[in-house]
Amino acid sequence: MPDLIKEIVTGLVETALKELLGKSHGRTPAKRKKRQIRSATTGRFANKTARTKTTARRAAKPATKQVSRRRTPASRSKQRSR
Repeated sequence: MPDLIKEIVTGLVETALKELLGKSHGRTPAKRKKRQIRSATTGRFANKTARTKTTARRAAKPATKQVSRRRTPASRSKQRSR
């Protein structure tokens, strides 16, 4: 009887290990890559279009000051009572 239980337990452990180890093949989820456009005439990778270059040349907007939210008297009293 103890041999039978031992055999069942080892069989379950082995199958569980096989299942866990069998699924990990070093695969990672596919990472997104930026696509490069090939030139129609030369077949080489083309430079970025003029449209994207003009947006990079445009001046960046200045950062706006972050305004803190005003707390209501009720929320302030709740914090004070903690």
